[in-house]
This record gives sequence, C-alpha cells and structure tokens, in this order.
Amino acid sequence: MISGDTYYDIIAICSIVIISYSFSMIAKYTKIPSVLLLIVLGVGIQFLLKELNISLGDNVFSLLQLLGIVGLIMIVLEAALDLRLTKDKSALILKAFFIALFALLGSSIAIAWLLHYFLSLSYYTAFIYAIPLSIMSSAIIIPSVNQLSGKKKEFMIYESTFSDILGIMVFYFAIGNSASTAPIDLVKEVAINVGLTIGLSIIASYLLVLLFQRITENARLFLLISALILLYSIGKVFHLSSLIVILVFGLTLSNYKIFFSGKLKRFIDEGILIRINKEFHLVTLESAFVVRTFFFVVFGLTLDLQSLLDINTAIISLSITAALYAIRFICLKPFFKSILPELFIAPRGLITVLLFFGIPPIFIQDSFSSGILLYTILITGVIMTVGMIWKGSEPEDVDRLEFTDLKQLDEELNQLNPKLK
Repeated sequence: MISGDTYYDIIAICSIVIISYSFSMIAKYTKIPSVLLLIVLGVGIQFLLKELNISLGDNVFSLLQLLGIVGLIMIVLEAALDLRLTKDKSALILKAFFIALFALLGSSIAIAWLLHYFLSLSYYTAFIYAIPLSIMSSAIIIPSVNQLSGKKKEFMIYESTFSDILGIMVFYFAIGNSASTAPIDLVKEVAINVGLTIGLSIIASYLLVLLFQRITENARLFLLISALILLYSIGKVFHLSSLIVILVFGLTLSNYKIFFSGKLKRFIDEGILIRINKEFHLVTLESAFVVRTFFFVVFGLTLDLQSLLDINTAIISLSITAALYAIRFICLKPFFKSILPELFIAPRGLITVLLFFGIPPIFIQDSFSSGILLYTILITGVIMTVGMIWKGSEPEDVDRLEFTDLKQLDEELNQLNPKLK
C-alpha cells in the first residue's frame, strides 16, 4: 500500500479506473491515445506523492512485473478471440500477417544497428532491445480505427494483432535461445520448442473447450482464465513458448466451427459455445482494460523524467522513429495503392513497455535510457493522432462498377433478386 490507509488506497484505485474510462472517451473524440494520458496521470501522481513525502514502497516494480505478465496473457487472448479465420478474408489476413512479420523483422534489424552504432551494444543485445520498439500496439490501434473505412479498419486490426503476437514470440525466442552458438542450433531449438508447444497447445485447447462447455456454474469464466494463466506459468517453468498456448486456445474458441468440424462436431454444443465465446470476450476485454490502466499509471509513477532532458536520448529516439516509418513505408507500398492513414498508424505502447521490463538482467545495459522508450511512445502516438485527424475521415476507395451493356446489368439484377424478372 502507498498511503498506509486502506480506504484511501481504495479511493485512489477506484478514482484511477474512473479517470481511465474518461480517458477512453476523450481518446475516442480527440484521437489522443489514452495510453499517453495514463502515463501523464502516473507522472502527475508521482509529483503529488513527492510533494506529500509519501514513498512508493519497495513493491512497485514487483507489481509492475505482475501486471505485465497478466497483461501479456490478456492482450494475446483478446487478440486471438478477435481473429476470425474465414475464406473471404484469407487474402487480407495473409497480407496483414506478412506485412506485420516483415515490418517487425526489418524494424528490429534497423533499430539494432542504430543501438549498436549509438550505444556500442553487441548486435544480439541490441536486437533484444530493438524487438519491443518494433511492435505496434493493438491496445492503442484497435479502439482508434473505428472511423476508418471497412477494409482499412480490418487490415489495421489484423496487422496490429499479428504484430503483437509475432513480436512477443520473437522476443521470448531471442532471450530463451541466446546460448545457441550457431544459427543452425538456434533454428533447431526454436523449431523443436514451437512444434512441441503447438502440439501441447492443440491438445490442451480441445480439452479445455470440451470441459468448460459442460460446466454450468457462473464462475466458469474466471476459472477458465485461471486455468490458462496456470498453463502459461507451467509452460514458462519448462521453457516452452507459453503464449502459443493462449493464442491457440483463443483461435480454437473463436473459430470452433473450423476446429470442431466433421465428426468432431458431435462433441460440442454450439449454443453453449456461442454464449461462452461472447461472455469470455467481454471478460477478457474488461480485464485487459483494468490491467492496461494500472500498468501505465504505475509505469508513469516509476518513470525517470530526467532521462528526457538528455539530447543523445532525443537523437536516438528520433532516429529510431524515422527507421520505423521508413520500414513501414517499404512494407506497405507494394501491397496498397493508398497507404494513408495506415502509414501513420504505428504507435508503440503496452507491449513495448511490457517486454522492456521483461529483458533478463544478463542483457540489461545502463547505456540504454528508459527515455528512449518514452520518447518513442510519445512521438509515434502524436504522429498517429495527427495522421488520423488529417486522413482518418476520408471515404473508402472502391472500384468503379462498369457494365458493358444493359443485358449484363439485367443479369446482375436478376441474380440479386429473381422477382425482378
């Protein structure tokens, strides 16, 4: 506790949640990312506590780490539940996947080179620091693209979701296989790890779906979340890629018609699964909101503002931001005729901070200032805000319909409505 009085702490916690909700409303109308407002709130609380001579205590960073772990699970789960694997969207999904992958790898390599150049970090350590900075924040993007046209909105949701998931997986692969001396050894270890994890994830996902559709108690949703967090933690103990478990389960639940097709269909109750899916999506959405709120407020509480006054930090941050948008332009341009405002929608946020605090002590470098992190979040957030205001309300580009003659027009109308014959 910070204040030493339980009721004051309760008042503070409830007030932060209410303020966070108001920030979400402000973000909806002003397009200013609520993440930035939450960080500012945390910084303001930091100044207030200093004025009142109230200590933050020794458990703040432990709380930040705990919120980070739960936040990662909730974000990946929420993203997986939003992914619908349908044939009509397969081209869009594949395009979003490969753009997210190429942008992630390209940005990580470019930023790693910049960190090696400016801070003299080893290439591998620089690469580990670069990965979090290369991940787009779906937590910021998804609520911010509602006013975009249909295809642009769907693309941004898919791309940011894949960026989160792929970025998290690449990060943990990198820190988990750092002892590999040769690239071929790293590839083998990653392949074995991923293959084993996917196999276990599929089995666990089928069992969880079949089990929980038969539980009638009202507390089953949080029981399911507890089971997933338990599986994640057990996987971490055995050095498996635990987030794949969360991803596969979310995809299995949200796309049960695909995973339980054919003879497997008789094992499920579709009505129950539809209800569980809706309820579970709501619970993860609400839980992710609360976790995100307190994570960024606590992050603002622990932020060292002096690091923002360093000119080298500002130069490195601007160089990183320039590299991010250059790589994004290269990745988007071959696939789209119009890349606005998508080019500007590349904010960094929760995942970036979460993974930064997840860097193992063996890779921690004092030369890397946390101000680089904050500058990048602020600059990309401001660019997204300006880009959305400038281009966000434009109508969707659609292909012009052309008919060669009236007969073709009649055929099209008759196909739509036979009664018009």
